[in-house]
Amino acid sequence: MEYALVTGADRGLGLGFVRQLLLKGFTVFAGRYASDWQGLSELKQQYGEQLHIIELNVAEDASVMEASRLVALHTDKLDIVINNAAILGDIEASVVDELDFDEMLNVFNVNTLGALRVSNAFAQLVLASGSKLIVNISSEAGSIEDSTRTSWFGYCMSKAALNMQSKLVYNRIKEGGGHVLVLHPGRVQTYMQGKLDADGDFTPDRSAIALIEMMERQLVEVKSGARPELMLLNPDGSQRPW
Repeated sequence: MEYALVTGADRGLGLGFVRQLLLKGFTVFAGRYASDWQGLSELKQQYGEQLHIIELNVAEDASVMEASRLVALHTDKLDIVINNAAILGDIEASVVDELDFDEMLNVFNVNTLGALRVSNAFAQLVLASGSKLIVNISSEAGSIEDSTRTSWFGYCMSKAALNMQSKLVYNRIKEGGGHVLVLHPGRVQTYMQGKLDADGDFTPDRSAIALIEMMERQLVEVKSGARPELMLLNPDGSQRPW
């Protein structure tokens, strides 16, 4: 049996990951932050004990540690951890406007440190598995070379920092056979701006399917003894500049 953990699983891409992993037979631990969304509850009715819903706020140390305790009650391994939870923050203010630095700190705390909290809390379970894979959902917004924006400070900087964090994590866990994937999910139809972004190129499930296929290809390479280079990847598997 294979086990996966998904953060930010209430809706959008996170819920898409949960649904697609369940279809593939994984036992999934879904980190729930917004309990007023019903998608996870509907999947729970369908999949029963194959899905475990856990309350998880990646911005809080205590919440992450309690989630790790609960997961360890059910399994001694996690094949895949998907750090998906993220917030957008202010995308309008530029350097000539009034900037809310506390808000930027909150975005950084969720998008960058939140992923690190989770990877830190679950690293031993990941390294105890056969797959040993941590997946960080980054963004083209974190690419310094490709950047053309004049705002989005919190989001862009937090995703660039997530990319560096991914490298630091990989440098350590590769000693135990672990690997990290850093993925740009495409422009997904999500609610990150407070309403559905219907102009997105990908539905959550379409993006999740493409990204899980990349995870599967990566695992085949790793299990064959290859050591794929860490890079920021698009949904089609092509590389983006850091």
